[in-house]
Amino acid sequence: MSQYGHQRHHAHHHHHGTGRVLRWSFAATVLLVVAEVLAGLRAHSLAVMSDAGHNFTDALALVLAAIGVYFQSKPANEIKTFGYQRAGVLAAFVNALTLALIALVICYEAWGRFLHPHPVNEPLMMAAAALALLVNAAIMWGLNRDRHDDLNIRAAWIHMAGDALSSIALIAGAVVIRFTGWQQLDPLLSVAIAALIVWTAWDIIHESLNILLEGLPRGIELQRVTAAMQGVGGVIDVHDLHIWSLGSHAHALSCHVLIEDMPPSASESILKKINAVLCDFGIHHCTVQFEHVPCAVSDSGCGMAGGQTHEH
Repeated sequence: MSQYGHQRHHAHHHHHGTGRVLRWSFAATVLLVVAEVLAGLRAHSLAVMSDAGHNFTDALALVLAAIGVYFQSKPANEIKTFGYQRAGVLAAFVNALTLALIALVICYEAWGRFLHPHPVNEPLMMAAAALALLVNAAIMWGLNRDRHDDLNIRAAWIHMAGDALSSIALIAGAVVIRFTGWQQLDPLLSVAIAALIVWTAWDIIHESLNILLEGLPRGIELQRVTAAMQGVGGVIDVHDLHIWSLGSHAHALSCHVLIEDMPPSASESILKKINAVLCDFGIHHCTVQFEHVPCAVSDSGCGMAGGQTHEH
């Protein structure tokens, strides 16, 4: 089997394994939402109901992540020449927007409950929060391997991390209510959960929008890339440099590179050095157009006609 075949085979198993984890996580989260809704109604706890709402968005996040993983694994075709890598980014963006909306609903309900507090069943509140913490911790463990490389998976993982923190807060709140009788703590915890939801959503909204708008990928500095390319032997100048993301971890670049007048066979070594430099920045899809000094400085307009385009 060729190296390309091995990569495709590995990618297939990688996406298959991630998809299986997401499906099991979704099933567990749906069961958790049902359990928390029932417990929240029985315990008269808005905080538990809010956590159920947060977990509902977690379930949505997992569905969207699974859809994203499925589409990202599909190969490029004659129409989608870059493949479906942005499907996962779109899923993450929609996911984050739902988080912001659910946070507004929680704050509205919390205000009414703060003005008119209801007695809370603390033991049931604590049991529901402990169950949520266990489920979310298990899902975080299952997704941890892929969260560093995929924005979509990271969005789902951050959902789970935020909900795990809110579950810990609910357990502590139940203890405080139990010993102090301060019923207003329940809606206050709901507002804290809503704030946590918005905080987890903002980073995903910002990064996914940056990718969709073809902004500079996170962690890459344009000046550093330009300087590194200009440091390659034979390169006189670099201009019209554009760097963007195809998906959550696939970056592309196009630019014009000014070199001395030479045949393509002589410039091939410069191109290889440029590609090696760009690989160090995680940029593997590159389009480099060479421009030669005589053409670039003439008034005949041959700077366009005399250029050579090389792709890697």
